[in-house]
This record gives sequence, structure tokens and C-alpha cells, in this order.
Amino acid sequence: MQRLAESIVSAFLTLRNTFTWNDILDIAILSVLIYSLIKIVKRTRAVQLVKGILMLFLAYMLADILELKAITFLFNNVFQVGLLAIVVVFQPELRRVLERMGRGRIGGMLSFLNARPTPEKTAVWMDAIAAICDSAERMSRSRTGALIVIERSTGLGEIINTGTTVDASATSELIETIFYEGSPLHDGAVVVRDGRICAAGCLLPLTSNSDISRDMGTRHRAAIGMSESSDAVVVVVSEETGIISVAKNGIVVRRLDRASLHRILDNEIIPEPVEKPEILGVLKKGDRNEKK
Repeated sequence: MQRLAESIVSAFLTLRNTFTWNDILDIAILSVLIYSLIKIVKRTRAVQLVKGILMLFLAYMLADILELKAITFLFNNVFQVGLLAIVVVFQPELRRVLERMGRGRIGGMLSFLNARPTPEKTAVWMDAIAAICDSAERMSRSRTGALIVIERSTGLGEIINTGTTVDASATSELIETIFYEGSPLHDGAVVVRDGRICAAGCLLPLTSNSDISRDMGTRHRAAIGMSESSDAVVVVVSEETGIISVAKNGIVVRRLDRASLHRILDNEIIPEPVEKPEILGVLKKGDRNEKK
């Protein structure tokens, strides 16, 4: 036991003399980056492409060990342009990774680029959330399909341009009218910007995730696709079942009632409360509306 302890101490001292704090920090940061990359890749179709690349790399190593000159020469030429090929093949995934980095904690440090919401804007958002929850509850009862995109820090100008400009206050009556089956705009999505209905009949990108449950239709796939490519919060009302769902960051929360929907939107959209009389009054009003 004494020799084992001496060996462990000797090995530790050797490692301490070999590695500096810079090396330890370098390894720690690299480990976190690799772990985060694996988590992101596991949720996309890129995991199959990664497996294919690993198989090619193993085949290259085997060919090099067996001294298969022709195959080794072929792999050497393939890997020379491998980085460019990876960028082309993984373009959607790379874009998604960069967008998530921008929406993460580090990206949040650049929040000074976004104007801090005023009490008036916060009050408008609270009214809009109440209207979305009220209309979602009624459309759920009548089995009316709906798709409502709530814009946050990521601009949705390209999505808005695919629809019809509305620019009106977000009221439950207007939302229900837009998604009424006889309305020419009921098949598209409504985009809410700054607490107002900015556009209707908008087209959303569909998700490429093949692991989505089969009972989710086109609306849910569009909601997931929109939440994957931006930080928007998307509210979905199923036409077939009347189930209310919310999509955020590629994840769907289903089977919501009005209270739970209001709680999610309030936490995601409304900023930290400011201790001002105007806001406190609106908060109390919002609480009364939610209890109803």
C-alpha cells in the first residue's frame, strides 16, 4: 500500500510539473465545447452524418495500417477538401448552432443592443398575452386551428414579408377572426411584434427533425421549425384535437390550459418587473384576468 501511495503521489507530481494552469483551462474549455456540440448534434439529423464521417476516418486508419496505398491516397485527397464539404453539408446545423450561441448567456451579455422595454410596452405585451390566451382557449373549444408566432430578439422580417401586413392591436376578437375557417388568412401564421399583430397568413419553415411524433401535423412542424431557427415563442392550437401547445427552441410543450399558457408566455415574454406604479397596476390587473 505504501508503494502504491508513493506511485500515485509521484504520478501526481509529474503531471503537476508537466501541465500548467493554462493547459488545464484549455482542456476544460475544449471539453465543454465538445460536450455542447454533441448535445446539439444528437437532436438533429447531423448525427447520421457524423457517424458516416467516423466510419470514413476508421476506414482511413485501417487502410494506413494495412498499407493500402491506393485507398490511402484516395482518402488523403478526400480529407483535403473535407472542411469545405463539412461546411456545405452541415450548413443548416452550423447556422442553428451560431443562432443558439447568440441566444445563450454569452449572447445575453450583448443585451445593450436591444432597447430596454418601457412600462408602456410592458403593459401592451401583458394585454397581448391575455388576448392570445383568451383566443387560444376559445379556439381550442371550437377546434379551430391556429398558429401564433411571438417575436422576441431575433427579427422575423423575412417571415413577415411572406404574409399580409396587419399592424393592429392584439385582441382576442381579431385573432379569432383571422383564424376563422372562412378567412383567407386562416391557413398561415400570425406574427406578433412589440405586442401588436404585425402580419397574418405568414409561411413558416418546417422542421427537418424526423423524431417528431406522428400525431403532430403541419402546424406543429412549422412551429418547431420556427422555434429552431429563431428565439420566437410559437403558440399552436390543433384543428383535429383542440390541444394547445407552445414551441420554444425546438421543443414542444403540449396539452396546456389557459392558466399554464399564460404562465409560460408571461415568463418568456414579459421582462423582469420594474418597481413602478404603472407596472404594478398592470400586474394586478393581469392577475385578476388570469383568475377569471
